[in-house]
Amino acid sequence: LRRGQEAIVEISFESSPTSSALQWFTPEQTSGKKHPFLFSQCQATHCRAILPCQDTPAVKLTYYAEVSVPKELVALMSAHRVGETPDPEDSSRKIYRFSQNVPIPCYLIALVVGALESREIGPRTLVWAEKELVDKSAYEFAETEAMLQTAEDLAGPYIWGQYDLLVLPPSFPYGGMENPCLTFVTPTLLAGDRSLSGVIAHEISHSWTGNLVTNKTWEHFWLNEGHTVYLERRIGGRLFGEQLRQFQALGGWRELQNTMNTLGETNPITSLVPNLNEVDLDSAYSSVPYEKGFALLFHLEQLLGGPDVFIGFLKTYIQQFAYKSITTEDWKKFLYSYFKDKADVLDKVDWNSWLHAPKKKGMPPVKPTYDMTLANACVALSQRWIKAEESDLCSFSSADLKEMSSHQLIEFLGLLLLEAPLPVSHVKQMQEVYNFNAITNSEIRFRWLRLCIQAKWQEAIPLALKMATDQGRMKFTRPLFRDLYNFDKSRDLAVKAFLENRASMHPVTSMLVGKDLKQDQ
Repeated sequence: LRRGQEAIVEISFESSPTSSALQWFTPEQTSGKKHPFLFSQCQATHCRAILPCQDTPAVKLTYYAEVSVPKELVALMSAHRVGETPDPEDSSRKIYRFSQNVPIPCYLIALVVGALESREIGPRTLVWAEKELVDKSAYEFAETEAMLQTAEDLAGPYIWGQYDLLVLPPSFPYGGMENPCLTFVTPTLLAGDRSLSGVIAHEISHSWTGNLVTNKTWEHFWLNEGHTVYLERRIGGRLFGEQLRQFQALGGWRELQNTMNTLGETNPITSLVPNLNEVDLDSAYSSVPYEKGFALLFHLEQLLGGPDVFIGFLKTYIQQFAYKSITTEDWKKFLYSYFKDKADVLDKVDWNSWLHAPKKKGMPPVKPTYDMTLANACVALSQRWIKAEESDLCSFSSADLKEMSSHQLIEFLGLLLLEAPLPVSHVKQMQEVYNFNAITNSEIRFRWLRLCIQAKWQEAIPLALKMATDQGRMKFTRPLFRDLYNFDKSRDLAVKAFLENRASMHPVTSMLVGKDLKQDQ
């Protein structure tokens, strides 16, 4: 080729039925039971298992795609829908066309095919799901447009045009995936009361932090997630009040403590900027980049003059690095240049401990300050249970929970999980007075069942096994399986349930649970 001359390269390739990026469902595994279903999950490094690409977030690309599927099914991608026509080569099929004109890293390429229906829930939002879930989903995610407008106010214009939501089958391994123009979410968010919509605010926020400004390598994943959690909580604060933002920030700190307990204090992945050389990224995934990243930004917000000052920085940071892929060093240099009059304040930050050292349980060197208004009731009730003797158990009643929101119930149970397991008499009494078994909210149920299994309450075993296998969100499935494995009365049942369900699990979930249960081949 002469300099400046262009060539078009055509590559024929096929993926494998066992591609780590894809999950294929038989009709029986779907809600409708009539048609097969397929979805992709490329983050972090699985795009290479669908198509030839430079599978690194350092490289951004636009794409155009044509997808041929059976005509009774719908194909969607992380792009604009630009038309559909009958397949000229096969009248039983249809071709869907897609165009993504904003350059994206290839981990954001996404595809879903299934018997999908949609409902309009806002001027730029359709929610897509199988027929059985579409109306419930439209109700659950009705706040989407208000969240988008709040995000635009905080972070700048939304440049992607459409913002659709897709509710996946229960085996989807994450809470959500920020695929551009089409966020993927787990059906475990369908609580019926919109209480788990924070995940939507999180995925919306990625439209700026992650999708527009992207980590250059996965060592800098906290740039994507820490900033996104910060924005998510700012959106929540605007819509539902600053006290809730503070409460959720504190809940994040507790989540981080929990993660540190699980990973161990000297684990290199407790570092905010870990060394990932020769490390499997799926195995290294944890709440650290999210919550340690958020804690650093929340700490900086408090040092540098409060929320209004700090959002000014965030907005300018997004403008500065939009369409680029960056490292922590780039972020830090920009932070110093933006706050050049406060360099002395920034110099007091223990950067090495924050960014690199897995010090004292890998927890950050400084704990930010939190408004405790909504947390106090959770702390008080959890302390009553922790300190209760057998003779005190009759002092608890359903009235204890009367004033508590579902967010507070999650926090109450989360606090108990940080302590030594409760005696079995306590969890039995808790069920007696609070009837937690009747609660379907996935975040509450997950923590309640962990509490029961850790307390070695045998009656909870079938319920925990059911939750671990009825859905496949790794945040829930992995800890439940781990707790069941660590309880001698349920270890064999956990292994048996895993082996029976393995074939219908997502490939990444199956690999990680297999490792947790020492069943990896």
